[in-house]
Amino acid sequence: MRHRFDVRIGPVGFRIGSDWRAPIAQLADLYRGYPQPEVADFTVRLSAARPWRRFIRPAVTIGGDHMLPEAAPLPLRHGLLAAEMAMNLQVALGHRRHLLLHASAVERDGRAVLMTGESGAGKSTLATLLASRGWRFLGDEFVLIAPDSGLAYAFPRLVSLKNESVAAARAAWPHARFGPLLVRTPKGDVRHLVPPASAIARMDEPAAPALLIFPRFGFAPAVGAVPMSEAFVRLAQASTNYTALGEAGFAAMTRLVKSVPTVAIDYPDGETACAQVEALWAGL
Repeated sequence: MRHRFDVRIGPVGFRIGSDWRAPIAQLADLYRGYPQPEVADFTVRLSAARPWRRFIRPAVTIGGDHMLPEAAPLPLRHGLLAAEMAMNLQVALGHRRHLLLHASAVERDGRAVLMTGESGAGKSTLATLLASRGWRFLGDEFVLIAPDSGLAYAFPRLVSLKNESVAAARAAWPHARFGPLLVRTPKGDVRHLVPPASAIARMDEPAAPALLIFPRFGFAPAVGAVPMSEAFVRLAQASTNYTALGEAGFAAMTRLVKSVPTVAIDYPDGETACAQVEALWAGL
């Protein structure tokens, strides 16, 4: 690769190479302040499918240690999104040191709130809004659960905000750093938010899971308990490596649902959701 950038996010190190300078320059700018890994866990490649596609209608093909053959190239103007997608892909397909949950998380007083749900549930936006109100941001893509201790480890990558959530985050965090607005991507309009410096500085501090929430956006306010059996099934569906971890994954998942209160919340807007989370937290 002609251009390269290395970065460590939580316990995961990346080596990112690109045929083009622009995506690497954007990553270096947005991830400044993050440490470099001593040894990279995963390699990401942003390359042209054909040599001439570096110059004529440049299109970024996502590659690395782990790949999805059916992944379609993205135009170079979406190179930052391609890099983020490739980084997440490496973790989803290759990480084995922790139980991975596709979830967002925030922390207060050493204890964590984990939020997971289907795409569009609002877990990234909710984590961002809570972080703007004093919670420590742990991540919006993956929560990493240590199989031996059950602690949650941070993965505070750039927050990928989509469509209406971009405006909500800017209103809540007017002085935060944002990446460029990427319009008409396969995920809609996307803009990346840089987590606060405090979240980056403390990303090696784990937290004990204290509350598990399944949020759902766009409905009248409601809060309901989730049975352990249902929570287990939902979490297994939200994990990319539960099966690969075998017995260790089963044990970690079982301990999580047995020891952590689990609720589902419906909410019509971010203000309501934050109030619901605060009320649940106060009742622990």
